[in-house]
Amino acid sequence: MRVDLDVRNESRHKRLYRTDVLKRCAQRICEGEGVADDVELSVLFCDDPFIRELNREYRSIDRPTDVLSFEQEAAQSVHPRPLGDIVISLDTVHAHCAGDRALMREEVNLLFCHGLLHLLGYDHQTAEQRRKMQQKQSHYLGTTPENAWRFGPRTNADSGPNARRRSKPSLGR
Repeated sequence: MRVDLDVRNESRHKRLYRTDVLKRCAQRICEGEGVADDVELSVLFCDDPFIRELNREYRSIDRPTDVLSFEQEAAQSVHPRPLGDIVISLDTVHAHCAGDRALMREEVNLLFCHGLLHLLGYDHQTAEQRRKMQQKQSHYLGTTPENAWRFGPRTNADSGPNARRRSKPSLGR
């Protein structure tokens, strides 16, 4: 099983992710979720106006959000099989992390994991679905369940060795 990852950054924010880290994360998640065939997915890093337009068009919510996922359905014979697209607003990440670049990198990894789990069929419409998705994110990010579901404004107190007890090596840096 192989993951092909296409990453584009159309945001004004730069150097907040590493493609190799995202690819390893995607590989680990896909293997852990039993994906047997080769797959491809794309990640677009954008700014708030762009993701707001997508959010308005596809979810009828007229405001920016942090991450959106778009599944792609392809014929069985397409190889590698396209999983879909993940769109992450680095403006929203910047706002949530008050510009702290280390926190922003962690948030990008969290949002990427979250978006990929959506592409693999996970959702969080009910409490049970949320609990399951939170456990998956905790497992794949190597952090506590609380930190695996920490969306929105963050501070340095939310991060670091006292906040995150990693069970696996960090995905970042």
